[in-house]
Amino acid sequence: MTDKSEPATAATGKKARIFLAFLPLVAFAGFAAIAAKMLYEQDVNGLDVSAIPSALINTQAPKLALPPLDGSGLPALDDAAIKGKVTLVNVFASWCVPCRQEHPMLKEMSKDERLNVVGINYKDKTENALRFLGELGNPYAAIGTDPNGKAAIDWGVYGIPETYLVDRNGIIVYKKVGPIDAATYERDIIPAIEKAVAGD
Repeated sequence: MTDKSEPATAATGKKARIFLAFLPLVAFAGFAAIAAKMLYEQDVNGLDVSAIPSALINTQAPKLALPPLDGSGLPALDDAAIKGKVTLVNVFASWCVPCRQEHPMLKEMSKDERLNVVGINYKDKTENALRFLGELGNPYAAIGTDPNGKAAIDWGVYGIPETYLVDRNGIIVYKKVGPIDAATYERDIIPAIEKAVAGD
């Protein structure tokens, strides 16, 4: 006597194999569609795709208790360094090429008396960080070192450079992924600073 369930089982197995074979293609198509939409928004609508939304926006900034950069002559980066001030928190490293590109903008922003510019030195060597600042200048009022990247994780860092604007109440109001350029400064950061200052 023949088991009639065998052809049905074989057919089901074949469908499952076909489904599994196409699954990576479906996933790739989904990612491609998302990437295409982002490129379209960037090219047609002028969307800044580097301004990645952060779950931390409009929330209290993570606690800061980072040791100072030895030899810099600057204070450690702790909560007291940003308390009651509109603060730009910049995550940087000497080995980061885009950090070097944005550094002149940070120096310019540090001249703004309304703004407190501080740095988190990310997974860097002290001597390299000091050389970086000695060569390019120091825009920071305080620098904290983050040799193992724990603070960066707390701040939701994707990749450096990253910059956060924190208002006087310690609330993160803006985030920039990637180097700050003149256009970003004029278009996004100045209005965010003005709003943070006016809102206090």
